[in-house]
Amino acid sequence: MKKWGFLFLILLCLSLTIIFYEPLNEPKIEIEKEGQQAIVPVEGNRTSESIQSIEITEEQIFEGNLLLVNSDNPVQKESIKSDVINLSTQNELIDGFGLIDSGVDLSEEIARNFSRMVELAEKDGVSNFVITSGFRDFAEQSVLYQEMGSDYALPAGYSEHNLGLSLDIGSTQTKMAEAPEGKWIEENAWKYGFVLRYPKDKVEITGIQYEPWHIRYVGLPHSAIMKEKNFVLEEYLAYLKEVKHISATIDGEKYKISYYSLSENRTINIPNDQFVEISGNNMDGVIVTVQDMYSME
Repeated sequence: MKKWGFLFLILLCLSLTIIFYEPLNEPKIEIEKEGQQAIVPVEGNRTSESIQSIEITEEQIFEGNLLLVNSDNPVQKESIKSDVINLSTQNELIDGFGLIDSGVDLSEEIARNFSRMVELAEKDGVSNFVITSGFRDFAEQSVLYQEMGSDYALPAGYSEHNLGLSLDIGSTQTKMAEAPEGKWIEENAWKYGFVLRYPKDKVEITGIQYEPWHIRYVGLPHSAIMKEKNFVLEEYLAYLKEVKHISATIDGEKYKISYYSLSENRTINIPNDQFVEISGNNMDGVIVTVQDMYSME
């Protein structure tokens, strides 16, 4: 009897471990257009105390995780992540992957998300990641451009690496186009807020050749919607600008996403029981993402 009780205890512990650590399955994604409806309509039973008014400023056009950086939209000084750190000095952040050298810098927020993603990739047997490049300041980018030329690098201020939101990753086994790490990233990175920024079938849109090593953080729910609709960032931002408002349900969590042009909107009203994130597009407006706090429970 004790033997069976002991075996049951072991099986219970194993099942709990699997439930707690198992990487995300394919989430169910539902996307609906909201037409011209405001991002969060003020319901009749809400009092003024339950509503917060948010003022949208011009500076916010150039801040956030959804900034489009390309040959037409350079990095602004206020766009650069303020929490850039040197990863070689952060042992707790680089457990599970390697660095090509001690000079790799990255936004701490993005590094933590990448570290979590790599930890879960290891559960799938994929564990040979190495970061080959992260944040570069304008001076570093200028040197790289002069050394490698326009076929392999971008001018200072026109590279996503100047933001702190992007990183190049490799495999210690083989090149990313053939490595299990490259395949895993292409299929799973979106679950953790990352996107493959320059995919093979979008060269005409991005203007950049296929780079299986370059990932960019945009955050959820945006990475999930981009994956669902097969959008790169250029397409996604154009889509939001066209439809103005969409709602998305991802694994039961509800979001409302709205584009606002600063030429039309300056103030929006949002219930206090909502989680709000605002990002500029680096062009002409902002994207406001609202998550229902009750759906997060």
